[in-house]
Amino acid sequence: MIIDCHGHYTTAPAQLQDYRDAQIAHFENPSAPPPRLADISDDQIRETIETNQLRALKERGADMTVFSPKASAMAHHIGDEQVSRTWTRINNDLIHRVVSLFPEHFIGVCQLPQSVGVPIRNAIEELERCVVELGFVGCNLNPDPSGGHWSGPPLTDKSWYPFFEKLVELEVPAMIHVSGSCNSNFHATGAHYINADTTAFMQFLQGDLFTDFPDLKLVIPHGGGAVPYHWGRYRGLADMLNKPPLTEHIMRNVFFDTCVYHQPGIDLLFEVIDIDNILFASEMFGAVKGVDPETGHNFDDTKRYIDALNLSAEDRHKVFEGNVRRAYPRLNRALESRGK
Repeated sequence: MIIDCHGHYTTAPAQLQDYRDAQIAHFENPSAPPPRLADISDDQIRETIETNQLRALKERGADMTVFSPKASAMAHHIGDEQVSRTWTRINNDLIHRVVSLFPEHFIGVCQLPQSVGVPIRNAIEELERCVVELGFVGCNLNPDPSGGHWSGPPLTDKSWYPFFEKLVELEVPAMIHVSGSCNSNFHATGAHYINADTTAFMQFLQGDLFTDFPDLKLVIPHGGGAVPYHWGRYRGLADMLNKPPLTEHIMRNVFFDTCVYHQPGIDLLFEVIDIDNILFASEMFGAVKGVDPETGHNFDDTKRYIDALNLSAEDRHKVFEGNVRRAYPRLNRALESRGK
């Protein structure tokens, strides 16, 4: 199988955004009409998926996408805890409906109801609901709910520990994924996302999170941000900070995905990062849409870049399937139950 570990429902029916607009308007002005989610039919969901993600999945030669709500729309910096909780549940339920309609091609990963200044332990209830009741296999964890101001503690702070304990208990990984930026200095997908990926890695380097949680699995998307390009810098910083080598200190627990949108970037990722830590992903349709005029192919058709590498059959299997199933144990068990 070829499993894409990073996909978002960026093509959801318009009723979803209409609800969000009304929700925000009501929060900002309680005299405004309260939000109401208009009915979304199964046929509408089928159309949005069949003409978009499923079409591209088949055209590009993949089999399944690990699917989550639109990342930039999580917007944990908007509203309060109740706004985030309600918005999160609506999005996760919609993902569950997609998976129920297309179980052979999609499996769910949940958004979390995070808010600025609210303990992450408050998100555990929704995580458990999605994993235990809805069959989701992971979550997207926002390391910066403030939307680009980084007002909270680093991921290695013990305030995050109750959530990490629950991840280990449930045997689900978290993808470290920020949402939209409300800081005009940081373009959301061009700066904020990559900054967050890089920042998370450096937080792991400075701390000892995986000593306390040896079974915790985390995915840093977008090719690991700037980390592979500056691998020597981080190896040197680990030495300066008297930390173990990166292969022992971080990379037993952390994976990078292949959401890198040109061949030289993929070449570098595979040259620097151990093959066991790389998960196939495309993020379709997400940060970079459209056709690359230099190649004539979609920027986010990342399978094409991996196909161009001189990989052994064993390594190709690891990247396209084996590593993803190892990082997502519940995904692996779901597939095994289907004889796959």
